[in-house]
Amino acid sequence: MKVSDALDSLKKQGYKYTGKREKMIQLFSDEDRYISAKEVLEHMQSDYPGLSFDTIYRNLSLFQELDILEETELEGEKRYRITCQTHSHHHHLICLTCGRTEHFHTCPVSEETIAQQFPAFQVEGHKFEVYGTCGSCTKQSISQKA
Repeated sequence: MKVSDALDSLKKQGYKYTGKREKMIQLFSDEDRYISAKEVLEHMQSDYPGLSFDTIYRNLSLFQELDILEETELEGEKRYRITCQTHSHHHHLICLTCGRTEHFHTCPVSEETIAQQFPAFQVEGHKFEVYGTCGSCTKQSISQKA
């Protein structure tokens, strides 16, 4: 998602445009990885020294509700990333070291298989994430050990 699209989405839903919100969205757009609320606060504090975790969490929750951000849980902590620009069905590979993500379009879950095993269950969607270490982090780890 582009920053301008995210800001338009806020405006269309009746939410105020603020510099803080734009800076938060820009951070996610620039990073294109899963980021914790703590990382967002650390990034924002130089420009907004009085910024609180409550403000960060309120905005993260709002952005998620408006489909500006996606959420996952890594190591027991919620993390967020900008919503994918691709609207086709896909899933993510997530690096546990740096938080970067890669899309993959092969889906291991068939709605037909679920319907056969659980005929009364109505599938409305699903999310599939694979956790591991990306090539860059693996190379860096190997070079540090050498």
